[in-house]
Amino acid sequence: MLTATLLALAAAVLHAAWNLWVKQSGDRWIALWGQMTMAGIGSIIITAVVGLPPDFVWWPAVASGLIHLYYIVALARSYDLADFSVTYPIARGSGALLAAFGGVVFLGDDLSPLMMLGIVIAIAGIMLLAGHANNAHVRAAIIVGTFIACYSLVDSHGARVNGGSIYALTIFITTGFFTTLHGLMAGKKQQMIAAMKASWLHFSFAGAASALTYWMVMIAVRRAPVGYVTALRESSVVIVALVGTRYLGEKDMKRRVFAACIVVAGLGVLIAGR
Repeated sequence: MLTATLLALAAAVLHAAWNLWVKQSGDRWIALWGQMTMAGIGSIIITAVVGLPPDFVWWPAVASGLIHLYYIVALARSYDLADFSVTYPIARGSGALLAAFGGVVFLGDDLSPLMMLGIVIAIAGIMLLAGHANNAHVRAAIIVGTFIACYSLVDSHGARVNGGSIYALTIFITTGFFTTLHGLMAGKKQQMIAAMKASWLHFSFAGAASALTYWMVMIAVRRAPVGYVTALRESSVVIVALVGTRYLGEKDMKRRVFAACIVVAGLGVLIAGR
């Protein structure tokens, strides 16, 4: 459990970092496509070297790739609509809550009453971080959160039946494939080529951070319930609250710091409940 906790918290830091980079990018969809594509290419190379087990179950990776495609489209749109410190907390908070309950219902996870209380407190703090957001912004972020819950459940199952390390690689292969196919079908070919030529190094670093983040999560969900891992991972919203107010010029720092303290308290209750 200690390993799962440390991995989830480390993943939170990396996740906040690459999402901040996406938010600051000019074309958010292109930024997300570029990093997923480079992560996919790297995953293909590693998989070709280490190989896949003969009994590898592919359907979760394929399903996850499709879900991640819609997640990327929805995330890019939500970042176009609202502040980073509004969209990110709502999306991650709603996704963590749905994933926690989904883990109990669909994956047979066991959450103690104290753990459930910790999750609820943490989610309440996350929602307070978002403040009085526009309804359209909230809807867009909740759609993102729904996709987060869906891929979290599918990937937790995939990691448990296949092994977290090798399964994490196949997710980025399928996600890179589907996002590239989507971009080509949407007529973005020239934009994609130009962006890759100009920013391949940035895409590579972001892709590596994204892949490392999710590898940590896939290892963690093999050792702990989905709700536990996703709630800890969403401690990244504390980082986002501070970055959004201090470096992106977003407002209401006092409320967001107070809300961040509630998130931390909820995560403390969650860990104590385990």
